Amino acid sequence: MSGALHLIPVGLGEAPPERWLPADVRALAGRLDTYIAENAKTARAFLKLIGTTRPLQEITIHTLTDKVNDGQIKTWLDPVKKGAEIGLVSEAGCPAVADPGAKVVDAAHRMGLTVKPWVGPSSILLGLMASGLDGQRFAFHGYAPVDPAERAKQLRAWEQHSAKHNQTQLLIETPYRNAAMFATLLASLKGDTKLCVARSVTTADEWVATHTVADWKKLPAPQLDKLPTLFLFLAR
Repeated sequence: MSGALHLIPVGLGEAPPERWLPADVRALAGRLDTYIAENAKTARAFLKLIGTTRPLQEITIHTLTDKVNDGQIKTWLDPVKKGAEIGLVSEAGCPAVADPGAKVVDAAHRMGLTVKPWVGPSSILLGLMASGLDGQRFAFHGYAPVDPAERAKQLRAWEQHSAKHNQTQLLIETPYRNAAMFATLLASLKGDTKLCVARSVTTADEWVATHTVADWKKLPAPQLDKLPTLFLFLAR
């Protein structure tokens, strides 16, 4: 049997796994005995949720910290050459997408290993799908600057780029700063720019709405505190 590095998406929040992960992927994830994870604790919670064929304490989880170098990653992946199967998971969503797991995938390719991506939730794609904004030209920026003045400056720069290239802009924020980000978006962007807020997709708290910035200012502010949220906007 040829080995492989399996890229397995995990949940975006509290929701039954059958709602966001196909049965074949759950079965695969449940039988693997070795994982590489950004966070071992959340990886164990994921495995406990989907169910495993062996006790959790018998599953090896390598933690992908900032201190892990290429040599260590290669050591973790070496068994794949002999037919082993290893899973790669993120803390939430798809591994290697806006996620440090990308360097594991890069190492696997350089080693000539088989890399298998599996279907599962991505807040970026789900939010884009539900936004009604341009889905052919888009850019995900991750986090905007924390400093209020720098953040507003960056948002306006992204807005100018959006208008010039008809490109949807996507960003996230630390959940406890969501309200501040939403307020900054309303204060910084032009009135006719379309803004989408996609909160807690795939969970019971899921809520997605798109309005112009001018219309958002007429509405009550959405409840975003401590809830994972994706912000998307498209300028004219």
